[in-house]
Amino acid sequence: QVQLVESGGGLVQPGDSLRLSCAASGSIFRVRIMGWYRQTPGKQRDLVATITSGGSTDYVDSVRGRFTISRDNAKNTVYLQMNSLKLEDTAVYVCRVDTVLGTYWGQGTQVTVSS
Repeated sequence: QVQLVESGGGLVQPGDSLRLSCAASGSIFRVRIMGWYRQTPGKQRDLVATITSGGSTDYVDSVRGRFTISRDNAKNTVYLQMNSLKLEDTAVYVCRVDTVLGTYWGQGTQVTVSS
């Protein structure tokens, strides 16, 4: 069994920064891609950023240059550094971990950007 625990969300003002963390534990075996998604009420879950086991990253256009995804393979943890936050970044951020045995999702952490 695999558990993903996210942390780091909160209420911030436009222009502020937050750092999200997602730690995977349990029967983790050969983690491949790790990623962050976000979801707002009534909308589908959208990809924000991904990072491969080799460190290659990809971002949705709306966050490129503002967000940075990174990972610590020894800790099976993925991070999302979010800078210059905008009102439209408000969402529940959910991490996803792909392993050779399956795909796992976290419960999500709320990020609210409000003036």
